[in-house]
Amino acid sequence: MYQYEYKTLSDLAELAERYGVGLSEVVLRHETETTERTEADVHELMAARLAVFRESIRSGLADTEKSVSGLVGGDAAKLEAAGARLLGPLPHKAATYAIAINEANAKMFKIVACPTAGSCGILPAALIATAEILGKSDEECLRPLFTAAGIGAVVARNASVAGAVGGCQAECGSAAAMAPAVAELAGSTNEQILHAFALCMKNTLGLACDPVAGLVEVPCVKRNGVYAVMAVTAAEMALAGIKSVIPPDEVIEAMDRIGRNMPVALKETAEGGLAKTRTGMEITKRLTENAI
Repeated sequence: MYQYEYKTLSDLAELAERYGVGLSEVVLRHETETTERTEADVHELMAARLAVFRESIRSGLADTEKSVSGLVGGDAAKLEAAGARLLGPLPHKAATYAIAINEANAKMFKIVACPTAGSCGILPAALIATAEILGKSDEECLRPLFTAAGIGAVVARNASVAGAVGGCQAECGSAAAMAPAVAELAGSTNEQILHAFALCMKNTLGLACDPVAGLVEVPCVKRNGVYAVMAVTAAEMALAGIKSVIPPDEVIEAMDRIGRNMPVALKETAEGGLAKTRTGMEITKRLTENAI
């Protein structure tokens, strides 16, 4: 039994309250306990992941070529060049960065799965966009990453982060719900972070995983952009004192039940949803014929 072991978000909050620390500190201490690494080593590992986040944004924006399938590529650069016309600077950055990272994933560039490759743009985009707007350093970005990692671990333990198991609510949904940890950069309380998680996760429940032609490109890339904005929105709500009526752990329970009840056709099989639209099937046929 570890001193900082947690199985639920309630456990995580209780430990933080008991020791008078932030959620991120509990996650950090748990990591040092379970891996037998020093705090400095764990920080270094997380900093390395942050560096990959930044490089994925840069490479995703710089490379405007299409992916091998021809389905995605260059949209992040378009969004950046167009500037913010309806969104404010922060959500515009978040959407742009999320699409850039997911385009990088589609082109097989180096990314960090957080929690999966298909949802890799959401958390990094929300975090880095928020940090840039608020003028926060890389060192300050590490704590929200630990918080997000702890939240993601609880979701993975009590539900799933795999689209093949729980639909895209488990992938983009989990990523989006982890991302409101960025509220920590704005001085949030532990309770606000967990309410931000719940506010975000509730609005992803039932999301189908329906990749066209079985590729993590359509609708995945743009979905990352939309959900990065939703994550920031949930954080903003929580910072204003808005709370989720349904407690965070109960939201995870609901997500798990929905995933189990979801038809197999909507769980990363490309046998339903957008993958079975007329255009989706035409794309699948074209790519299949070209591969032969």
